[in-house]
Formats: sequence, structure tokens, C-alpha cells
Amino acid sequence: MLFRINNVLPSYFEVNRKENSEVWGKDLSFTKGELVKIVAPSGSGKTSLIHFLYGMRKEYSGSITYNSKELNAYTIEETAALRAGPFSIVFQDLRLFLRQTVLENLEVKRQLNPYHNADKISEMAGRLGIDNKLRSVCGNCSYGEQQRIAIIRSLLQPFEFLLLDEPFSHLDNANAEKAMALLLEEAKARNACILFADLERSDIYPYTRILHL
Repeated sequence: MLFRINNVLPSYFEVNRKENSEVWGKDLSFTKGELVKIVAPSGSGKTSLIHFLYGMRKEYSGSITYNSKELNAYTIEETAALRAGPFSIVFQDLRLFLRQTVLENLEVKRQLNPYHNADKISEMAGRLGIDNKLRSVCGNCSYGEQQRIAIIRSLLQPFEFLLLDEPFSHLDNANAEKAMALLLEEAKARNACILFADLERSDIYPYTRILHL
């Protein structure tokens, strides 16, 4: 499966932003199995890029295509199917259901397009140290715990491309390493591509390609 961006630039950026970027204004393709690191300083449009790739926002010039079809041409139903199947994401602002329990947040995602059985939720939660939080209301969890919840949620579907927007910003090194190991393991099992956007290079992410936004 091929994910491609061609001459993309946010509508609110000047054209000269293309000059020093390895992403904006370029023709890039991403394929299954790749581990891509996008180094994105503050103000460079990191979250915008992730939202564009996920089909959430459309205020850009150029084109983004999946399997030779522009994302902007997908219907609402087709876009929903992409998000339940080949495209998974960890948002910077997480977007959890704060009034629901941790387990409810995870199970509702798993049931949309089951890849793992229900027992896998407990296993993943245990590996990331939040198995004792599954019955807790999500909004009562710390931000670091919520970040781990969002990471597990992203792994409960049969994705081909996993979009990560600063997924470890509130995790200490030990928890970040555990989360990274789990993400890499799940991506490898699917031969999926990870697109990891962050403010700087990450020593724990064994990227196969690096791009500076």
C-alpha cells in the first residue's frame, strides 16, 4: 500500500516555507514496513501535517493520496473506514472520552474493527503499567497515564500506517521505552509504517528514514 504526499503546503504558510523543508512542497512516498521520523521544530506545522495525513483537515495545497486516490476525494463513509482500518493515530491532545472508563475507551476502539481479542487490552495495559487503571474514569488519570491509554488505543485495529504526534511528551524515559517497544512490536506484526513526528530526534526510535519539517 502506498501513501503519498505531493507538493503539500498549509494554506497559512508562505511559499518560501518549501525551501528549507524536506516535507513541505516535496514529493514523498511512504510504504508499509518503514519507520519514518519527522523532526518538527515548534511552529513548523507538525500537528497540521499529522491532521492532513489523517484526513481531518484540508486547508492545504498539493495532494495527499492513499492507493492512488486523493484523501480529499474519499466520502465520509470511506474516510471512517480508513480510520477504523489502515490509518491509526496518537493525537497530541489524545482525544479520549474522559467520562468513560479506561477500558471503555479501549474496548470501543477495539470493537470497531477487531484485530486483537479482548484479553490483549489487559496485556498491553500491564506492559505499560496501567493495568490497575482499567476500571478508573479516564479523566481521573494523569496525563502520562492518558498518553499510554491513547497509545494502546491506537494498536487495537489492523493498521497499515500509524501516525504519532509527540506520543511520549509526558512520559519519563523508562515508560517511553516501554511504549516504543510495544509500538514497534505491533507495527512489525502488521508490517506497518510508522510516521513519528516530534520536536527532536529520539534515541529510542530506530527510524529507517528521517525528514526535517
